[in-house]
Amino acid sequence: MKARSDVVKRVALVDDHAVVRAGLKALVEDQPGYRVVAEGIDGADVECILSEVRPDILLLDLSMAQVSGLDALRQWRDLLPEVQILALSMHACADYVLAALKFGAQGYLLKDAAPHELPLALRALSRNQAYLSPGISRTVIQSAVIAPAPGTPRPPPPPSPLTPRQTEILRLICRGCSTRTIAEGLGLSVKTVDAHRAQMMERLGLRDIPSLVLYALRQGLVSLDD
Repeated sequence: MKARSDVVKRVALVDDHAVVRAGLKALVEDQPGYRVVAEGIDGADVECILSEVRPDILLLDLSMAQVSGLDALRQWRDLLPEVQILALSMHACADYVLAALKFGAQGYLLKDAAPHELPLALRALSRNQAYLSPGISRTVIQSAVIAPAPGTPRPPPPPSPLTPRQTEILRLICRGCSTRTIAEGLGLSVKTVDAHRAQMMERLGLRDIPSLVLYALRQGLVSLDD
């Protein structure tokens, strides 16, 4: 049996920027006891990594062009519940952080964090502890402080800029349904669903699916438990 100090944690990286992956890999492998065993370029790679590579720790970018990290967490987190997931993001807002944690991430690291934060996060996750970048911790606490107490009635939300059909499609997107699944379920063409999604982003001033999901959460269109 290996001594505890000889145990090597197997780490996987998923980020759509090759330079970022290279930097993360160098930082990870500079730490004794950690080895990068797999890399992915899109959230769709998470399914294969979790089911076939079975890493101890997964570093997952939340904002990617095709399948985002949040989408990947929603769809495939249950494949390997014991894996420790560290979300990587440029977004420090509480909504992003809380969504990532609710969807199964154990840690949240800002991409502009100091290099010494990554080893701290790796060690925390290796001990089955959560890790949040210091600035994020303050943001989440402030969000909890200003949240209404349980039982306190919320003010009615402002009128939605979305049509009923767009709201319906948005709810399905938040549940992790693919464009084709949404189209088949609603009797629409794939192009029509894509057009509705593009119109939603334009009306709301958003640029990606995670932002749409967070909008839906803030507006109470879906809950994190859906």
